[in-house]
Amino acid sequence: MGIEKNLSYKDAGVDIDAADKFVQQIKTIVKPTFRHEVISDIGGFGGLFAINTQKYKEPVLVSSTDGVGTKLRIASMMGKHDTVGIDLVAMCVNDIIVMGAEPLFMLDYISIGKVDPSLLTALVSGMVKGCQEADCALIGGETAEMPSFYKPGEYDLAGFAVGVVEREKIIDGTAIKRGDRIIGIASNGIHSNGLSLARKVVFDEMGMKPDDMVEELGCTIGEELLRPTKIYVRTVMNLLRDFTINGIAHITGGGLVDNIARIIPKGLAAHICLGCWKIPPIFTFLKENGGISTSEMLRTFNNGIGMVLIVSPENEEEILLRLKALDQRAVTIGEIEKRERGKKSVVFTDPTASQ
Repeated sequence: MGIEKNLSYKDAGVDIDAADKFVQQIKTIVKPTFRHEVISDIGGFGGLFAINTQKYKEPVLVSSTDGVGTKLRIASMMGKHDTVGIDLVAMCVNDIIVMGAEPLFMLDYISIGKVDPSLLTALVSGMVKGCQEADCALIGGETAEMPSFYKPGEYDLAGFAVGVVEREKIIDGTAIKRGDRIIGIASNGIHSNGLSLARKVVFDEMGMKPDDMVEELGCTIGEELLRPTKIYVRTVMNLLRDFTINGIAHITGGGLVDNIARIIPKGLAAHICLGCWKIPPIFTFLKENGGISTSEMLRTFNNGIGMVLIVSPENEEEILLRLKALDQRAVTIGEIEKRERGKKSVVFTDPTASQ
């Protein structure tokens, strides 16, 4: 017969009371993100959001889910957790806006080794900041204490966002045509992709520490790698009010190569001029110190371009002027041409290569 021990969930490493207390603490933090359509509070079984159906003839919901990847390792190394929540929001809402959809609400999932109120509050504060920047409501989430999966202080994040777009205004690349111009909007650094390779170059190969200063970057390597992903929602929404955009690509994992290819129609190709924009120092630093080939850089990192717009030639100049007025660094980086037999849908040329 077994011996009666009166074991509890807390004895197994899961503190339900601490988790409940955290939920109560963050209610006031999250409240500022609520849009008028939110009709529930944090802590329920589900979040309620009433879509304004009168605003649309044929509303189509657009959903996205993503994470932050190994950028979380940089956050842990630096003991700074209040910005990766911004990354989480950015990775989800940026994928929604490329469809022409307005982000409406978001939910998060945090899995952690042991409930740490200060760490969790920092994470949620970042999400709140990101949601406010994206005009998106954070209406719920889940915090899972998993002592057998994560050590104390270790955690992972996942985000889930939903947006809405009028059916006839969905942007999926099918409107892209020969002669369209390709506009690149600047990134804010490495964003949330390629961090595994960046960490290998910087910490394993170069033996650097997160607080090591890098002169050409003007900050520590940790600060540069942890710089939050740029959120493009307000910028793109502003453009969509006045311009028709034929295709949009969020430059994430797969870089310029794979992400632009996702929206190019059959028979066409995107010709990109590599010398048409200034590549930020962090990418040159990684390329040179890691001995990374140009082709690998283009498939791994955003290389300074976080969002790509494909527009008709007649709108090119006005859109560039609008982007400048919105304080966005943007430049035409290529053109849509007929795809040659046997060629890829994204072709790069470097006018400086022979110089």
